[in-house]
This record gives sequence, structure tokens and C-alpha cells, in this order.
Amino acid sequence: MTDIAMIEAARARLDGHARRTPLLSSPFLDDIAGRRIFVKPECLQHTGSFKFRGAWSAISALSPDVRTKGVIAFSSGNHAQGVALAARMHGIPSVIIMPSDAPRIKIENTRAYGAEVVLYDRLNEDRDVIGARLSQERGLTLIKPFDEPLVIAGQGTTGLEIAEQAREEGIEKADVLVPTGGGGFISGVALALNAKAPGFLVHPCEPEGFDDVTRSLASGKIERNATQGGSLCDAIVTPQPGNITFPIMSKLCGAGLVVSDDEALHAVALAFSRLKIVVEPGGAVALAAALFHGETLGDTVIAVCSGGNIDPDIFRMALDRFGA
Repeated sequence: MTDIAMIEAARARLDGHARRTPLLSSPFLDDIAGRRIFVKPECLQHTGSFKFRGAWSAISALSPDVRTKGVIAFSSGNHAQGVALAARMHGIPSVIIMPSDAPRIKIENTRAYGAEVVLYDRLNEDRDVIGARLSQERGLTLIKPFDEPLVIAGQGTTGLEIAEQAREEGIEKADVLVPTGGGGFISGVALALNAKAPGFLVHPCEPEGFDDVTRSLASGKIERNATQGGSLCDAIVTPQPGNITFPIMSKLCGAGLVVSDDEALHAVALAFSRLKIVVEPGGAVALAAALFHGETLGDTVIAVCSGGNIDPDIFRMALDRFGA
């Protein structure tokens, strides 16, 4: 099980490889939300997503003889790019199994980082079967996107940075909102903040129709989503919470917040116009929740923008619909 020692060890391995992303603010966003809003832009991380942290953490911890054979991963795009770049930086091969309906830019970027991309139909094909076959044939090590302690530890380094940056801002109490799919990112952040900033409460944020974590926390058991596609927030669409991540979230996280695709697009436009950052819809759900669903939140909110790998057409849609 991931703990604060593993997160701090992951940070040591990431030192000199991952970016320390800033903590941003805007009085315009404060006015919309009716409270202080800070934004942690992991869209500025290598590959445009926090996923690089977990990928590097897991790959760097492999023994050299295992690592040299290469790695394999499942992803709609952000984990794919994180694993592909981390593998290239380690000089090892990578195979990424991606849904055929993933955003074009994510598929192209994953290939550009040097990975072999294998596309599948997420509605009619089983990625686990494809992955098991390739792993066995080639001796590849699976780097799971969220239900893996070393990946969770790497993602948790974001929480260490939030705790440090919040202290610099004099923040002792805050609600921390995190875009959530399978729960690896929020689990790592919650573990780090529980140890380093116990006055902070972490909340998962999800798109409507794909709020499995929110429903699972409410019911006390793992709930599945009815479908696996159809949201603009593709980066955080997963079947259900992880078996490792759900107990962590149940213990450490507050209630979830759910936003519409339109609200996520609105947050994309506001992030660009007010903070000058580019965020994808799935990466913007926490900011959308802070801006439009803050009734149950306190006076200070830290929203993580988890990824910025947005297709140009979707970005134009957000700006055309909600202005820049």
C-alpha cells in the first residue's frame, strides 16, 4: 500500500525529471466562485499531464533487467504519453494500447514519444486480453494507469507540492479538488496532504454520467459506470474506481462533485482567458466544480487542472461557446 514514505521516495527519483508546477490565482475567478480559488496547473507538466509523475515513478523503480525488456500500458492518452516519454528517457521500448476514439492529438503525441501504439474498439474489444497477449509474447511489464502503488506514489508528489505552496501562501485550511478517473491521482494527493497538510479536504470531481467515484463514496461500495464513452472528458472516463484506490479515497476524501460537459468547456475557456493555460475538458472538471458547484465548499479552494492535451477542434468549441 502506498504511504508517505513511498511518495517521498518517488519525489527523490523524480527530482530533476519532473516539473514543479506553480500555484496560480486570478481575482476574476475568485469573483465567479465567490471564494478564493487557486489552481495547480499539471497541464504544464511534461507531456501535458500529471501522468508523467506516476509513469516515471513506476519505471524508475523497476530492476534494470526487468526494465530493459520494456513496458506496456493501457490509456486513452495522458497515461500513454507519460509512459511513452518516461520509457524513452530510460532508453527502453514501450507499447501503448489506446482506444480508437481517443483524441487524435493524444494518439499522435504518444507515437511521437517513441511508443508503439495499438488501437482497439473500447465498446467491442477487451484491452486486458490484448495487453496480456502482448505482455506474454514480449516480456513487457505492465504500468497500470491508477491501481498501482508506485504510480500512486508518483502522482502523490503533486500533493507534496500543494502542501508546500499553500504554506507559502499562508493557507492552513482548504478544499482541494482533483479530476478523478480510476482514483490514482486523487489517492496520491490525499495521502500526501493527509501527512503534510491535515487541514485540507480532498474531493473527487467527475463528469455527469461517469461519476462512479462520487457514487461509490456515497454508497460505500464500488459502483460501475453504465457506459465507457460519450463524454468530452475522455481523460477521466474509467469503468469504476480501482481496488487499491477506493479504500484510500473512502478513508481520506470528502464527497464528490459532478459537472456537465458544458461546465467543463466553460472552465477550459476561463482557464485560457484568465490564467493563460490550456486545459482539456477532463482536466478542467475540478476548476468547473470550484467555479459553478462551490455551495458546499469553504472559503479557499485549490483546484488541480490535471491535463492539457486537448484537440484543437474542442478548444475552438470552448472558446467559441464561452468566449476568451
